[in-house]
Amino acid sequence: MNLPFSHLLLAGALAIGAGSLQAADLIIGQVAPFSGPLTPTGTHLRAGAELYFNAVNANGGIHGNKLKLVSKDDGYKAVETVKQTRELIRESNPIAMFGMVGTGNTEAILKEKVMETAGVPLVTVRSGASSVVKSGNPWIFMTRASYAEEIEKIVQQYETIGYSRFAVFYQDDPFGQDGLASAEASIKKANGQLLAKAGYKKNTVEVEAAVKAIKEANPQAVIMVSNTAASAEFVKQSRAIGNLAQFVAVSVTDGPQVAAKISNEVAKGLAITQVVPDPNSRAVPLIREIQENFAKFKPKDVTLNHTLIEGYLGAKILGEGLRRAGPNPTRQKLRDTLESIKDYDVGGQYIGFSSTNHVGSNYVDITILNKEGKLLR
Repeated sequence: MNLPFSHLLLAGALAIGAGSLQAADLIIGQVAPFSGPLTPTGTHLRAGAELYFNAVNANGGIHGNKLKLVSKDDGYKAVETVKQTRELIRESNPIAMFGMVGTGNTEAILKEKVMETAGVPLVTVRSGASSVVKSGNPWIFMTRASYAEEIEKIVQQYETIGYSRFAVFYQDDPFGQDGLASAEASIKKANGQLLAKAGYKKNTVEVEAAVKAIKEANPQAVIMVSNTAASAEFVKQSRAIGNLAQFVAVSVTDGPQVAAKISNEVAKGLAITQVVPDPNSRAVPLIREIQENFAKFKPKDVTLNHTLIEGYLGAKILGEGLRRAGPNPTRQKLRDTLESIKDYDVGGQYIGFSSTNHVGSNYVDITILNKEGKLLR
């Protein structure tokens, strides 16, 4: 049957109207290291975010919109971070950026004003450096404690058991130098002694000189402001030459990965600060939620570790911002909404921001590797 032309126009209009009501993807961008020494960090942050997005999408998305993560690799190189972030924003038009890794990398983004220029909020940065935490940048939202808070916790913990002689092993870049400065301040505050400070070059495991200098200083405890690969090599070489000091790394070191690299026996006793709860704890509602989603969606080639938890936590905070921003969020509206979040219970942990505070969490705990290569509180 031939329909009148007016009916055809009406049918076409209805089809167009129906199409406009269909849900769209909300694009989240991530630029992080998916190659080089910090590959596990970028990979697990991404896996945590994707796990949350998969769970949300399986339940209809946010206001009917599905969440889609688009990632680019910066190889942990600051120049690439800036380049890849600009390209991703231009090509994919994300509502937000997520999960950047590295102090120097984030400092480059700040220096180049990438977020402000594009007007895109960045949620979750794998850095706790004061240069980032205290930047006052209105577009960056931190979801972890600062390195200063982690190091303060270390010094306080070991001061209570009589330790007063410290050394610092650090990555010789803005990340490590920030941690070194925090350690110097905390040790001085505790009336302790900083007997040695020794660095290594970023993106390497050239730790031999640091191993020797710190052994000769004979500290009781060594604060390690270093990534997983360098931490593993430092502990291995230090133990091999008889350094029996207590080694304590900040949260960017992954303990089980250290044990896998150098053996459980050598890694045993390494202490590590954590900025998220224990992935194995059934007592924390957030962790139970993640465990259940991990079993349901079965992410490949990753483990349920602290970095994955950090990625999931950051993504959940971003998701809450999108929910509160309503069905038609803009970048500016999302930024303003995130800033208004107060005492948000993510599952046993409370997150809050304000116009003068973009650091949402101050959670710090200390764990230690046992003889099976597992972290204990």
